Amino acid sequence: MEDRRVPLERVCVFCGSRLGNRPVYRLHAQRLARLLAERGIGIVYGGGSIGLMGVVADAALEAGGEVIGVIPEVLMDREFAHPNLTRLHIVRTMHERKALMSDLADGFVALPGGFGTLDELFEIVTWAQLGIHTKPVVLLNSGDYYRHLLVSVRHAIDEGFIAPEHAGLLIVTDDPEEAVEALLTYQPPIAVPRWMGREER
Repeated sequence: MEDRRVPLERVCVFCGSRLGNRPVYRLHAQRLARLLAERGIGIVYGGGSIGLMGVVADAALEAGGEVIGVIPEVLMDREFAHPNLTRLHIVRTMHERKALMSDLADGFVALPGGFGTLDELFEIVTWAQLGIHTKPVVLLNSGDYYRHLLVSVRHAIDEGFIAPEHAGLLIVTDDPEEAVEALLTYQPPIAVPRWMGREER
């Protein structure tokens, strides 16, 4: 079988600007960041110093890892741009933020988060669905945080709004080690399944 794995130099981490209510969220954020840094894999993230974003950045930097932040001007004060990053890109809009994070990364992991994290996650999955990229997208379901979201995705499949073959574009695990392993062993599809057939229009 042909090995289609691509080098994983940097991973984009989507996560909340708040810590959440359970210790598992912080613990998994720290563990994921350290694992990536120990393997020499850089992190791209939203550039903030608060919430899980700050936890990820601090843990990776403490482990000697590369951390690149991308933050829009409007959030410089709200998310408190991290002062000690390897590199910080300041962009004009949220759209530019997501595009640059995608360009800089070879894969994606979503940790628990709110509307912003969900927006980033679903946009990058949609891009995979449309064949815009073939990078791995991993959902780290820390403490079963995303249980109800996954039920909603299953419901959308059952109701005919998501093709069953597209469900595999989102790799789900509840373990940081498994998340990193999934990124490293990911085999891009030879061809992304068609998003919509002519008969479905």
